[in-house]
Amino acid sequence: MNTIPNRQKALEILHEHIKSPQLIRHSLAVAACMQWHAEYYNIADAEKELWYVTGLLHDFDYELHPDPITPDGHPFWGVRYLETQGAPKEMLEAILGHANYSDVPRVSLLSKVLYAVDELSGFVTACVLVRPDKNISELKVSSVTKRFKDKAFAKGCNREDMIQGAQELGVELDKHVENVIAGVKTIADEIGLHI
Repeated sequence: MNTIPNRQKALEILHEHIKSPQLIRHSLAVAACMQWHAEYYNIADAEKELWYVTGLLHDFDYELHPDPITPDGHPFWGVRYLETQGAPKEMLEAILGHANYSDVPRVSLLSKVLYAVDELSGFVTACVLVRPDKNISELKVSSVTKRFKDKAFAKGCNREDMIQGAQELGVELDKHVENVIAGVKTIADEIGLHI
């Protein structure tokens, strides 16, 4: 039987597998963006928990299984583990689909949003952390897009994935940046940002 892990169970899974505070903050930011987008797209209340938990657990296996080349790497190992926990198919497909190298197509809105917010939420967070006040309330879309052009800034964030994510959602990049900023704002205090 497929069941969505509740938030408490998902947090237990997250903390059992991830020790890096930075990766935990990233997972929380992605979950918050998923929750924000579930509201934005008027997702039924019964599905909103699925969106949040999918965001929270999308990278839970990355720290222990980072090598994507092997079948035991991220996200393949994590999806097999979540399958044993009864996670629903749409959650597993979204997590697989957030990695381009998995060759799993992003068909559902859930999978497209996860892909679109993953890299960009990390980039937005980095844009806030370099501000002297660490205040996301003052972060402008133009500041993010300016940093976007600086290839030396947040080198680990794949710009092509961010562009492709917005395109797959059918939104302009500036609007997508605005939406992700709004999503990250909902969890700012918890991940060390000011609001």
